[in-house]
Amino acid sequence: MNGFRRRLAVALLTLGASNAVWSQNVPAGDAVNGKRVYLVAGCYTCHGRAGQGGAMNYPAPALAQTQLPVEALKAFVRAGPNDMPAYVESQLSDKDVADIHAFLRSLPGRLPAKNIPLLNQ
Repeated sequence: MNGFRRRLAVALLTLGASNAVWSQNVPAGDAVNGKRVYLVAGCYTCHGRAGQGGAMNYPAPALAQTQLPVEALKAFVRAGPNDMPAYVESQLSDKDVADIHAFLRSLPGRLPAKNIPLLNQ
């Protein structure tokens, strides 16, 4: 990761801890359209169809139940850290990003190991 992207990632993760820093002028997200856009844009190829994360050239983070504010997700989408492609607004609008965010927030996320029967045999 180059220096700029590393600093961007650190800043976003640091600021992401407080939702109060982000503007309230974000369009409301539509989880149904967000799922469609997530699949069409190819996000699932690295992050999984259920946002569970995965690995392509490096471990791709799980996105289900993301705690990042929508603006932080948008900044990552626009900058494209590591091998992630950068999506300019003409490719993914701010509304599309808000919809993807709503979809990711709607996913159940990872189950604790104790809730997976196979792991408790």
